[in-house]
Amino acid sequence: MIKHINTLALAWAFAAVAIAASLFAGVGPGSADAGIVLIGLGGLIINNQVLTTLAQGFNAAFLRGFGSVAPSWQQVAMEISSSSDAENYGWMKDLPGMREWVGPRVYNNLEATTAQLKNKPWEHTIAVKRDHIEDDKLGIYANLFSIQGEIVARHPDDLVWGLLSNGFATKGFDGQYFFDTDHASFNRAKAEVSWSNTQGGSGKPWFLMDLSRSFMKPLIFQMRRKPQFVPRTDPKDPHVFDHAEFVFGADARYNAGFGFHQLALGSKQDLDATNYEAARVSLAAQFRPDGSPLGVQATHLIVGPSNEAKARAILEKERLANGEDNIWVGTAQLIVSPWLE
Repeated sequence: MIKHINTLALAWAFAAVAIAASLFAGVGPGSADAGIVLIGLGGLIINNQVLTTLAQGFNAAFLRGFGSVAPSWQQVAMEISSSSDAENYGWMKDLPGMREWVGPRVYNNLEATTAQLKNKPWEHTIAVKRDHIEDDKLGIYANLFSIQGEIVARHPDDLVWGLLSNGFATKGFDGQYFFDTDHASFNRAKAEVSWSNTQGGSGKPWFLMDLSRSFMKPLIFQMRRKPQFVPRTDPKDPHVFDHAEFVFGADARYNAGFGFHQLALGSKQDLDATNYEAARVSLAAQFRPDGSPLGVQATHLIVGPSNEAKARAILEKERLANGEDNIWVGTAQLIVSPWLE
C-alpha cells in the first residue's frame, strides 16, 4: 500500500511538471495536443501515455535548468545567424574613413582570401532504464534533467571563453595568431605597418578589449540551430528493444570563432599599472589606410579569478601605496571569468 501511494505521488509530481511544460509550449485545453492523459503510475504499466507524461516532465526539468543560466559570452562575442553548414568571412584589413567626393567613388572590397567557420553538431543525452520506470526509481531524474539543461545552456560560454586562452596559438581570419606581434595595420602616414596585440609573458592571461560596439566584437558565436530537447520513447524503437532503455537528449548546431583582433589585446605579463597603460596605448594606436584613427578605446579589462585582486587595484583603488592618486580608477569595466583560469 505504501509503495502504491509513493508511486502515485511521484506520478502526480511528474504530471504537474508536464502541465507546466505544456503551458510553456503553448499547449492548452483547447489545443490539438490537449489529449495528453496525465495518469497515475500505480501498477507501473509502461505505455505511450505514461511515456508521454514522463517526456513532458523531463522536458520541463530540462527547461528549468536551461533557464537558470545567465550566459556571459555575449559580452565578448557577436552572434551571427547561420543558414548553412558553414559561413565565409571575407577579411577586411580596415575600412578607410569618409573622403571628400571628388571624381568617381572609391570602392572598398573584402580581401580576396576568405576564412570559413564551420558549424558543429552538439548533443547531450541521458538514458533512462526501463527497469527504473517499472521499479519506481525516477526521483533522481528530475534533478538530472535540470542539470542537463544547465550544461546545454552553459556550453556556448565554454566555447567562447575558451577561445581567449587559446588565441595566443590559434590563427584568426587574417592568417596570424589572434594575439600576435605582426598583424597588418597602418600608421598616421598611411603606410602599412605591423601591429601587436600581445605583450608576451608566461603568467595567467588577461585581456583588454573595446566592447563598445554591439555589432562588432572580438569573437564570434555562430548559431545554426538552437538547442532542442528530443525524447526517444517509442517502445518499438530498436534501441529500446536492444538496450531496455529510453533516451532523452538535447542537440544543437553552432560554433564559436575569432572575429576582430583589432578590438582585443592579450597579455601574460604581470598585470600592473605599467602593462595596463601599455595595453591601452597599443589598442588606441591603430589607424585606417587613409591615416585616420581606427577609434579603438579600451572599455573592459577581462581577467581570471587569480588576477582579480590586481585588476581591482588598478581600476578601483583610489590611492596608491605612496599616497598619490591612482589615475587609472574607472578607466575600464572589470569582467572576471572563471574560464580564464
